[in-house]
Amino acid sequence: MDKTVQTHFDNLDSKDKNEQYEAFNHIIKAIEHEVDWAYVVWDELVAGLSSADNHRRSRYAQFLSGLAKSDPDKRIINNFPALWQVTKDEKFVTARHALQSIWKVGLAGPEQKEMVINHLNDRFKNCKDEKNYTLIRFDIIQDLRNLYNEVKDEKIKRLALELIKIEGDPKYQKKYAKVWKDA
Repeated sequence: MDKTVQTHFDNLDSKDKNEQYEAFNHIIKAIEHEVDWAYVVWDELVAGLSSADNHRRSRYAQFLSGLAKSDPDKRIINNFPALWQVTKDEKFVTARHALQSIWKVGLAGPEQKEMVINHLNDRFKNCKDEKNYTLIRFDIIQDLRNLYNEVKDEKIKRLALELIKIEGDPKYQKKYAKVWKDA
């Protein structure tokens, strides 16, 4: 890991919120592509998923999701339950940030893609009793679209369209369908 990236990780703990935000954005940008330093921070990120600090849980979930494509040892498969748990965090904003980035795990390979799709499918079908379930469903539909845009797997598109039909409220069905309008 180069010194700049290490500095950004260090700055996540800065007392200056602007410095934290800048560090977060630099790391997110760095992990848009494969990196060779994923395992340098991997264990710390996994441990941080259960931190008392909800900001840390949120950031680390987003980082792990993005780093999955830099994980040739497929550690994400064993760590996925802890990552998925953050999508159900007590702080809704933390849960939502984790859920909105979880699709990136599916870019790591066929096994990881299948795991993510199965979890999203199950969550969509079974989240009706959760608070803000319409937002959760929207994020799931958007996750599937994001993954589809990257891997062009028609199975993902079919699943998303089937899930949209499950939604009983025409208002939300229409909102979810807009995500797939040009697909």
